[in-house]
Amino acid sequence: MSNELTTPKILICTADTNRSAATNFSSDFGNKNVSYFVGVDAADDDPQRILSGDDNISVSGNQVQSGLLELLTNTPVSWTAARHRLAGNILFADGSVQPTTSSNLWRLFRQTGLVTNRLAIP
Repeated sequence: MSNELTTPKILICTADTNRSAATNFSSDFGNKNVSYFVGVDAADDDPQRILSGDDNISVSGNQVQSGLLELLTNTPVSWTAARHRLAGNILFADGSVQPTTSSNLWRLFRQTGLVTNRLAIP
């Protein structure tokens, strides 16, 4: 990321009170300085694929942990109350961002066309 971004400070959501912004990519950067998941299966030739989004996600009411999360099309996924009042933002492979509620989040993962959406959670 350091080749594409001028500062790691933009990787923290201003509503995220549990993490702090890193000042550089070399000495103090890690998962504790990122508020967003990465969609592992995003592809620029499919604009509906999910590239990134707020990481305050829960599955079956349990907040997800750091690591690789695999969401099947029927996985009950929602936002936690940690940020944005049970809502969040999704970045698509075409560069568009969509704010969404928990009730719409599941639909966005289903419309990717993938049986399993893999997310790298910081």
